[in-house]
Amino acid sequence: MRLRSAIQLITALLIAGSAQALDVKKAQWIGSYTLRHDAAWFGGLSALELSQGGQRATVLSDRATIATARIHREGDSITAVEIERNWPVRSSKDRPLLGPAGDSEGLAIADDGTIHISFEGVHRVARYTELGGRAHVLPRPAAFRDLAANGSFEALAIDGQGRLYTMPETNRTRDNRIPVYRWNGRDWSTPFTLPPRGGFLPVAADFGPDGRLYVLERKLSLIGFRARLRRWEIADGLPRAEETLFETNGGTHDNLEGLSVWRDEHGRLRATMISDDNFLPLQRTELVEYILPG
Repeated sequence: MRLRSAIQLITALLIAGSAQALDVKKAQWIGSYTLRHDAAWFGGLSALELSQGGQRATVLSDRATIATARIHREGDSITAVEIERNWPVRSSKDRPLLGPAGDSEGLAIADDGTIHISFEGVHRVARYTELGGRAHVLPRPAAFRDLAANGSFEALAIDGQGRLYTMPETNRTRDNRIPVYRWNGRDWSTPFTLPPRGGFLPVAADFGPDGRLYVLERKLSLIGFRARLRRWEIADGLPRAEETLFETNGGTHDNLEGLSVWRDEHGRLRATMISDDNFLPLQRTELVEYILPG
């Protein structure tokens, strides 16, 4: 995300910091880890995927870089993160992406290792058979053409059948709902919509090992970034049993934009999130983890 108002952002960061989570009765925060790396590309991390067991990660920067990392843990705590390799996100012509065309935001990795990335500057989803490889851009339906320039596909998820789901951050249907677009390998459809609540905007999504759809949402106020995680069961192709797992006050975490839901060695569901620092020194890149109810 490229924020529209630097003044509002800086004000929020300066006066935030002491806020606490509003409601973690359903999900339990277990820790945060600030990630640092000296490379020039590092920053703006907007998406991540963790392996089962939470030991390995793939992270995506919104300036068209993708990287792999190893996560070291002791008990429930992250003790170190090693960035291993990084690659430029490339175009269909096998060139590094630059400018708005390289505003890479969402990440979903299939069971066979195929990588999918959603883009916000030029609204599209692309498939990659390998890290650093050439893009295969999926067809762009008419519904993608008029989306907001800074408010489209930050969220991308893949279900157990290999179908992709994405949703715009700011655009809404005529009845003010969040449209969810699904790619089945042949074409796009809009199988359902989700209800927006309280001014939060969807910035990441994932299907957990329990088969439920998880959506991370963000809201910016004068006291910092707020975060919310909701989930739905998908039954007969439609969402039901909506739950709010947590909702934070401003400043509890930084600008959370990436989400991966996985099961740990004890069988517990975990949500790991990563923050986009917008390449600003006042912000930080942090990994934030919650234990989720089963």
